[in-house]
Amino acid sequence: MRTPPIVPPAEWEAARQALLVREKELTRARDALAAERRRMPRLAVERDYSFDTAHGPRTLLDLFEGRRQLIVYRAFFEPGVSGWPDRACQGCSLVADQVAHVAHLNARDTTLVFASRAPQPDIGRLKARMGWTMPWHTTTDGFDADFGVAEWHGTNAFIREGDRVFRTYFVNNRGDEPMGGTWSYLDLTALGRQEQWEDSPEGYPQGPPYEWWNRHDEYEARPAAPSAADTGPATEPPAGSATCCGTR
Repeated sequence: MRTPPIVPPAEWEAARQALLVREKELTRARDALAAERRRMPRLAVERDYSFDTAHGPRTLLDLFEGRRQLIVYRAFFEPGVSGWPDRACQGCSLVADQVAHVAHLNARDTTLVFASRAPQPDIGRLKARMGWTMPWHTTTDGFDADFGVAEWHGTNAFIREGDRVFRTYFVNNRGDEPMGGTWSYLDLTALGRQEQWEDSPEGYPQGPPYEWWNRHDEYEARPAAPSAADTGPATEPPAGSATCCGTR
């Protein structure tokens, strides 16, 4: 294997700083792309979709659990998948292993669920074996076919206005690779991270960066998410602004 050269500290640091410029360019480009997602047109969901859940039958609207946004990952766990009924798809299992604690998404008024065609007893057994805790429901109708995930995995994002549900975004194939982290999921949603530095349409809910972050078992001590009335100027934090975790 041909490896890069070994260099003294000053040369190594110069190389790191040069690469950091490119990395920051990528970060800004990713932020700009997320801003475009927040301006995507919405598709009205006209059909009442049904799911079996650990708590009984539920509709797509029910899956929001009263929150404003919903993210649904279609995971392959059903007859015909290699390892059935003891194992889910290897790739979908890797994705499930990466999912951060959903309390952080819930704090941004967003619910994350997985959905498969496997019956609930099989899903419950798989979750217990693998240590997964995210809500995982059973599709019972044409949801997967209607939302681009009948024969492959994919992530759909929805928003609700009262009882009306709208599809706001969809990603699959390699686009699912970054999924699992709180930021990656929020960047797919119509409302984004809901922080003041983001470039979002006027009136979108936004609050100060960092201040909503919390330990996953302590969110109930704080408001769940900013309202539209809390919006402030959509500017980046001043250079050097920090929390105990460092600067942006």
